[in-house]
Amino acid sequence: MSRTILPSVYWGNIEYWARLVQSDEACIIDPHEHYIKRSMRNRTEIMTANGVMPLSVHLCRANRPQTPMCDLRIDYSKRWQHQHWVAILSAYRSSPYFDLYAPSIEPFYTRRYDSLVEYNMEILETLLRLMGVEKRFSVSGSYVAATDADTDFRPKHFGGEVVVPEYFQLFSDRMPFVPNLSILDLLMSEGPSTRDLLKRVVVR
Repeated sequence: MSRTILPSVYWGNIEYWARLVQSDEACIIDPHEHYIKRSMRNRTEIMTANGVMPLSVHLCRANRPQTPMCDLRIDYSKRWQHQHWVAILSAYRSSPYFDLYAPSIEPFYTRRYDSLVEYNMEILETLLRLMGVEKRFSVSGSYVAATDADTDFRPKHFGGEVVVPEYFQLFSDRMPFVPNLSILDLLMSEGPSTRDLLKRVVVR
């Protein structure tokens, strides 16, 4: 049986969610793979009035080589949660669906989570609920060794070619369309239509 193997991510970009939603295979999220720096595992990108802004979850001892994702703990010595929420507010509070989704998103910036994987997985479950996506997936109890039949999206350069249908972006009057931002950008702009748009994303 073929499987789609995905990393645990912080919000995830549109390509990640298109692959998750469109997959007809059994989906497995692997929290036992090795952490990769500057990847979606603890990083997402939003659109602001000044352009694309990366947001990164601060981690304890993330520089150790070959650290399993499940061993990573979140570092709260700096106010990154406050900074992320202020950035999201600034970017999206005027978007069409901010008021609808903000009550579900803000708790991720007020509550503390010990583990990065715990944080990411609760975000994923919340997004599935907000988008009305009934997607069955499993979380592996150990590292998943991919077979030739599997589709493995854990490598550093996630995925391949992606074509995202152009949708409304809040700063389109001054910024060119950016096609593969955080799922937050699409959700705040398209609201209940997010799920249908994800099905129209072309991924190769």
